[in-house]
Parts: sequence; structure tokens; C-alpha cells
Amino acid sequence: MSGPSRRTLARALEALADFADPSPALEQYLTPPEIAAHIAHQARIQGDLEGWTVDLGTGTGMLAIAASLAGAEGVVGIDVDPEALSLARTNAARIDEAGSDGPLEWVRGDATRPPLSPDSDDSAGDLDSDVTVFSNPPFGAQRGNRHADREFLETARSIARVSYTIHNEGSQAFVESYAADAGADVTHAFRAEFPIAKRFDFHTEAEATLEAEVFRIEW
Repeated sequence: MSGPSRRTLARALEALADFADPSPALEQYLTPPEIAAHIAHQARIQGDLEGWTVDLGTGTGMLAIAASLAGAEGVVGIDVDPEALSLARTNAARIDEAGSDGPLEWVRGDATRPPLSPDSDDSAGDLDSDVTVFSNPPFGAQRGNRHADREFLETARSIARVSYTIHNEGSQAFVESYAADAGADVTHAFRAEFPIAKRFDFHTEAEATLEAEVFRIEW
């Protein structure tokens, strides 16, 4: 499946705006354009963009927009925060002239209980069985968010054929164990640097780099 190169995708995604007032409780951080481009590029190579792509906890819209630019047939970005969805819409409009091959829709809802259902009707509320999930879930750094990434995996398991999820360093054993228990396979895994600028009072450095891990799972 042809489409823009990973570098071209990353350059386009660099135009997206970050959160002006991010929520620490929701662990709102900008997904780096390089990581989003890598995921979307890999998904295109694997043929994972031929149905609906659902971005759980879309935030700035980075992963959803990356999927759309990479040629996904249809993309739905879901977030519980209406301000995040407003930003995602603005970001999509910002690079609209870059072009996309499919519809890009935004839905307000809890990403761990998305208002979506697998169905034969191609609409944002009713998805066919060929669903790919993209997600950068909370890493669980904030109180009350521990194991938040597990809930996102559970959602991916319930609606997707394939998922690409970003996790904190050291998550591989957990992700592989969860996938094995679900009868799924982790087919690809790669490390990625996640630069985070000082955004909250509890940050002690001007910028820090987290080591993240990305996994492709066939459910």
C-alpha cells in the first residue's frame, strides 16, 4: 500500500499544537510526531489501515491524524475531555491541505468504555470487524491512574483486530502476558523516546526524556 514516507508524515505532524493547559490527572502529553509517524507508517505496511482506525484517548489528535494522513479508510478519535477534542479538530484543520484518504471523526466518550460497537454499518458509532486501535494511554504516573494502560488494552481487545499501543519502559512482560492470556500475539515491539517538557508543578526538570515501548498486537 503506497503512501507518504515516515519522514514526510513526521514533518506534517510537527505542525500540530500541544495542550495549552494540560490536565495532570488525565496525563495529557503530546505524542511525539516521530512516534506517531512510525506507528502509522508501520500500520500501513502491515495493511492495518484498510478498515476503521480508532484512536483511544486521542488528546491532541496526533495518532488519529497520523492514521488519516497515512491513508486509513476511516478514523475515529475518542476522548473524554471536550477541550482535547476541540484541540484535535483544530489540529486536523491545521494540516487539512496535506490531504487524507478517509473520513476523520471525533467522538466524546470514555476511551475505556467507548460508544462504539462492531457492526457491518460503516459509521463512527457502528464499526465493521476490521478495526485497528491506536492509543497512547496514561502511563499510570498519577495517583488513581495505575494500570490505566491495562484498561485501554481491554478496550482494544474488545473492538479491534489489531492494536498499536504506547507504554512506559519495562512494560513488555506485562503486555505479552496480557496478550497471551487473551489468546493474542504481540507481533512487533520497538522502543521509542518520549521527550516531555516541564508542564506541571511536580516536574523537576526543564525537559525529561522517557523511554517508551510500542507494541503491535493481533487479537
